[in-house]
Amino acid sequence: MNRQDRLHHIQQSTTVSVLIIGGGVNGIGTFRDLALQGIDLLLVDRADFCSGASAASSHMAHGGIRYLENGEFRLVREAVEERNRLIKNAPHYVRPLPTVIPIFKWLSGAFNAPLKFLGLLDKPSERGAAIIKMGLLMYDAYTGSERTVPRHEFLLRDAALKRYPQLNSEIVSIAEYYDGLIRSPERLCIELTADAEAASPTAHAVNYVSVVGAAGDHVRLQDELSGETFDIQPLLVINAAGPWIDFANQAMGQQSDLIGGTKGSHLVLNHPELRAAIGDHEFFFENSDGRIVLICPLEDCVLIGTSDIRIDNPDEAR
Repeated sequence: MNRQDRLHHIQQSTTVSVLIIGGGVNGIGTFRDLALQGIDLLLVDRADFCSGASAASSHMAHGGIRYLENGEFRLVREAVEERNRLIKNAPHYVRPLPTVIPIFKWLSGAFNAPLKFLGLLDKPSERGAAIIKMGLLMYDAYTGSERTVPRHEFLLRDAALKRYPQLNSEIVSIAEYYDGLIRSPERLCIELTADAEAASPTAHAVNYVSVVGAAGDHVRLQDELSGETFDIQPLLVINAAGPWIDFANQAMGQQSDLIGGTKGSHLVLNHPELRAAIGDHEFFFENSDGRIVLICPLEDCVLIGTSDIRIDNPDEAR
């Protein structure tokens, strides 16, 4: 069924159990999950699927190791489980990513981390080998017996510099653990969408359709290509519009202020020497202000990030 046929079917039927607004990874993931349960549903996005924040991410299937320090153990367990599923179910797009942490001190942060866990400290000092080792032991435990990725490894200075000779020689050790790298989040999302539609004849996904209004139990949609508007009657609306959540709510007559005005920003460098130096590894550094800096491969380039920058209109993000 092509796009025009889908639109015609939607306009003829008018009622649907679930309307999902937003074709990023969250909307598409929800779409697939409900489609596999046989629920009739419609997914719409005002542009290309996976063209917003999901496409402009760090390309990480991140297990959330940093959240251990905040005591968010359930979040880490869920993130690790989802990372493992992605690596197992989509190995053509998601692969284990060896991540290297250069360490410059042994005990730094050992006393600050518990204070941060208790909410008594906003930012710990530089994390030393002891606290990183404790965190990685817990991180490995969440992977369980499935062993989708290898366990972490610690190397002392001499062995570390032998393996990575271009590292700062002032290190005392390195830690190497594994996360996941999503080579092409856009293609992964398109495959999930196609999989959902193949699994259920009552699941339909249409892009270049936006929400422009709501009245009672009806939602008004607009075909961005033709300008035509039409109404549907969903039993449930799921707003998965990401940075545009508040804008979608406003279009339906609901005021909200759920999304903060920041964007994660990255640099993508065409730097052959740096790309050769990192190989297929990610390197994980701490900035002097406590922020994390990631350096990882992105095809033939190098991605460096991430930093939050103030932005009020997500349409202005570049």
